[in-house]
Amino acid sequence: MEKLALIGKKIGMSREFFKTGQSVPVTILKMETGRIINIINKENRGYSAVQVGFGKIKNSKLTKAMKGYFAKKNTEPKKKLKEFRMENIESFKEGNEIGLEIFENVKFVDVRSKTIGKGFAGAMKRHNFGGLRATHGVSVSHRSHGSTGQRQDPGKVFKGKKMAGHMGDRIRTIQNIEVVKTDRDNNLLYLKGSIPGSKNSEVLIRKSVKNINRMSIDEKIEQFEKQKKTADKKKK
Repeated sequence: MEKLALIGKKIGMSREFFKTGQSVPVTILKMETGRIINIINKENRGYSAVQVGFGKIKNSKLTKAMKGYFAKKNTEPKKKLKEFRMENIESFKEGNEIGLEIFENVKFVDVRSKTIGKGFAGAMKRHNFGGLRATHGVSVSHRSHGSTGQRQDPGKVFKGKKMAGHMGDRIRTIQNIEVVKTDRDNNLLYLKGSIPGSKNSEVLIRKSVKNINRMSIDEKIEQFEKQKKTADKKKK
């Protein structure tokens, strides 16, 4: 079952300093507050879900059908509508807002966004091929991808063959990214390291699907300080 997620905008990268003097690279995301537009029941649709709307849009840019839909729900128009399948929908009500509070006490998140488009790329750059020999027996084809198909049988190029082509501009999910800091006053989320996408690109963030047992940076610092204190006591 899917968990509730938020849509944000990638502002850029910075760094966070900790008490130990450690510098950690972070990606800063400006999060949007979502509004619950519709509660979907299992009896009507065959599954239970929560429909959440994100972003603002002018009334003039809506179709007649969507104008009627938002008027019926008695809410302001939303640019994006996302459905999240949930087992328990009793605690949700139409019109309620969801924000950064859903990531309270959450250490790791999954991030989904579109990678930076890199245009047409060769096989070595696109698929990390090693290329052909740089010396004997290879003439003017050092960076080529080698043989493509076969001869008489089966006599075709199989679908999915790794060749040169359009690189990047694809939706990718990065799992288990650590949440370094949340700023609820400014709706900012600080994630450790880099995430796919260029500046101002749209990012979908949800609580990590996998159960992660590893320690966060704050927990590591706490453990280090405890060990230091016990070591100092033993010396005395």
